[in-house]
Amino acid sequence: MGASSAFEGIYQGQKAIYLRAGTYEAVMLPEIGGNMIAFRDLTTGYRFLREPSQEDMSKFRETSTVWGIPVLFPPNRFEDGRFPFRDRIYQLPVNEPERDNHLHGFLYQVPWEVESFGSKGEESFVTVSVRVDEEHSAYRRLPFRYTVKLHYTLSPDGLAQRVTVRNDGQEAMPCLLAFHTTLNVPFAPGSKESDYRMKLTVGQRWEMNERMLPTGRYLPLEPQEEAMKGEGVDPFWTSLDHHYTVEPQNGRNRMELTDTKRNVTLVYDVGTSYKQWMLYNNGGKDFVCPEPQVNLVNAPNTNLPAEEIGLFSLEPGDIWEERARLYVKVNSH
Repeated sequence: MGASSAFEGIYQGQKAIYLRAGTYEAVMLPEIGGNMIAFRDLTTGYRFLREPSQEDMSKFRETSTVWGIPVLFPPNRFEDGRFPFRDRIYQLPVNEPERDNHLHGFLYQVPWEVESFGSKGEESFVTVSVRVDEEHSAYRRLPFRYTVKLHYTLSPDGLAQRVTVRNDGQEAMPCLLAFHTTLNVPFAPGSKESDYRMKLTVGQRWEMNERMLPTGRYLPLEPQEEAMKGEGVDPFWTSLDHHYTVEPQNGRNRMELTDTKRNVTLVYDVGTSYKQWMLYNNGGKDFVCPEPQVNLVNAPNTNLPAEEIGLFSLEPGDIWEERARLYVKVNSH
C-alpha cells in the first residue's frame, strides 16, 4: 500500500476530505471547525482519535470539543468572559453559565475553507483556513483581523500538523491557542482500558479554584503524576481535569499512549511553543485528552509573567507557527 490519495467524500452526512497513505487513513471535516476527526490504521483496525457515531452527530454539531482534533482559539476558560488585552477589555460570551466563564473560543464550530488537498508519492495533504475580518461572525467576539491555517500531511510516518496564525490587522492581537486532542482508550480492537499506560511531559500542576480557573499556585504532584514523567501511568487512575506546566524531556514536548498488550505506542509530539498541558479523561473512562495549550487558562486575567504563562501577542503582519505529529512506534518485547 505504497501509494497515497486525497479525495472529497462524506463522513456521517458531513462533507469531508479523506487522506490515505500507506496503511493509514485520516478524515478532515472542514465545515465543522476544520476538525481532523479520524486517524486510523486500516490494516490493524486501530482508531486513534475518538470519532462521533451517527447518533453522536447532533451533539457533535452543537459542541464538537471531545471528538477528533478541534482547535480552541482562544482556549479554555476566561473568567466572566473578560479578556483584557493592551489596555482594552474585550467581552466574550459566557457559555459556561454554571461557572460564569467563557469556554473554548469560537473557531471549532465555524466552517473553514478548503484551500487545497492532494497527494504526491507517499504523502497526502489538506490545507484549511479561516479568515476573520469585519464580515465574520467571530469578529464580534474578538474584533481582530487574522487568518488561522491548518495544514495536515499523512504519510507512512503518521499524521503531521502545522498551524499558523497571521495578524492581518493594523494593531497587535493576542495569540492564544490549544488543541482539544481526543484519543481513544483503547485505540486497538480487542484491547481493554487496563492495557494502557500514558506518559506526559508535565512540570508543575496548577491549583484550580471551583470555577476551574488557576489560582496562580502550584499543587504538589501525586505519585501517579510523577510516574507520568517516567514509566507511565494508567490514564484513568483518577478523574482528570488537570492543568500542568510543560517540562520538555530530551528536547521534546509529548504524550505517549502505550497499548501494553500489542506493544504499540501512539506518540503525540507537540512543539515547545505550547507552555501548558490540559489533561482531561472524561471522568475516568473511554477517552483521554492531552491538550497542548499555548497559554495558561485565563491568562489575560492573571498577574503572572506573560512569558511564563504563554501570553503573547502578534504585531501587524506577524505570523506564528507551530507543528505537531501523531505517530506510532512498535516496541520491542
